[in-house]
Amino acid sequence: MTLREHEFRVLRETIAVRGTVRMVLVPFSLSCWALLAGGLVVFSGWPIAAVLSLAVLVGGFEAVHALHVGVERIGRYIQVFYEADPLGPRWETTAMRTGPGLPGGGVDPLFTLLFVGACVANLVVIFIPPPSPYEASALIALHVAFIVRVMRARLAAARQRVRDLETFQRLHAGDQASPTRPTV
Repeated sequence: MTLREHEFRVLRETIAVRGTVRMVLVPFSLSCWALLAGGLVVFSGWPIAAVLSLAVLVGGFEAVHALHVGVERIGRYIQVFYEADPLGPRWETTAMRTGPGLPGGGVDPLFTLLFVGACVANLVVIFIPPPSPYEASALIALHVAFIVRVMRARLAAARQRVRDLETFQRLHAGDQASPTRPTV
């Protein structure tokens, strides 16, 4: 097996593993959040404790986001550096062409609706017991900041494929122009 073949296999395996981890991480994160939020409602007398359950949501979302960004970036790398050969693999190129055009293909790889919904539900934790106006303002601001973060990440993810593809195409064109490029 050549270095090129090994690299391709490892990159595809990385995509598969990260995709699986993401699918396990979402229900795990939301389950941990739900247990913590429920426990805070029942046992906590401090509205500020809602920051703990919010932190679980933030951590879960950021991990899902990082996994998604990495998978997409590896996919575009494969697309440019491995799929230029018409006889080579074509999965990334084909997936990129068909993905947005599929009927009902509005898949949310970041699970933004679930995380935003959980964030809104987490606001209940703030009001049991009733917070002071200062606590309520601070906690609502933190929740709104998280929702804004999720929406910005969703917008960035929607543009990422095209941006990464263009970046890797420029890099690849520069590599081909370089006379000292090593062959593998």
